[in-house]
Amino acid sequence: MTIQNSDRFLTAFNRIDHRLRDIVGAKDFMPFYRLIDQAKKKDVLVRKYEDDLRSYADLRNAIVHHRTSMEFVIAEPHIDVVERIEHIDFTIAKPTLVGQMFRKKVLVFQERDSLRHVLKVIRHRKFTQFPVYHKDQFKGLVTTVGITNWLASMMGGNQIPKQIPTLYDILMHEKNRVNYKFVSRYITIYEAEDIFKQGVERGRRFEALLITEHGKPQQKLIGIITPLDIVKID
Repeated sequence: MTIQNSDRFLTAFNRIDHRLRDIVGAKDFMPFYRLIDQAKKKDVLVRKYEDDLRSYADLRNAIVHHRTSMEFVIAEPHIDVVERIEHIDFTIAKPTLVGQMFRKKVLVFQERDSLRHVLKVIRHRKFTQFPVYHKDQFKGLVTTVGITNWLASMMGGNQIPKQIPTLYDILMHEKNRVNYKFVSRYITIYEAEDIFKQGVERGRRFEALLITEHGKPQQKLIGIITPLDIVKID
């Protein structure tokens, strides 16, 4: 027996419906549109796919309410629509965690390290964010913008300063001293994306999200996410 596109569509739609009910804790019947309204307050993925879900609700109603027989469906979904809703179903059910995608050994620096050392790293590894510690205590995030700000402030006429600063000095020239946020490795990549977006909307742009076990600064740094990383997320 051939599985119709409409059958695949309805299967994925029903799974999403059950997932939304779990998110909002609905025990009684609740219209799908209302489920979306409630679930998007709690789940970033529902907000991300809200427009798609509302469109699919209309298509689902057309399929179910105008079906004249098991063989005839008035609105047989295109394969692209079927694959899209199946993707949304899978993503909502099992979203990728930042600890899965971005866990890696992070190069960290001490606040007494020389800028010369960081410049070598920039040249060879093309990094633009540098977590700075005093022994095991996190002190801040140095960026290439902070380095540029330091250089601009130290220029005397046309003379480049001869004294090589430490990362402690550079930290003082970061325009936004709290240009980072610690996050748990258990948050989803979509929650991470939302943190960056909310930061921009509130006028507080994050240069990096720093990943530890439970999002605590005193825990070992096990990953880092930059705005460029987020751009690559579907």
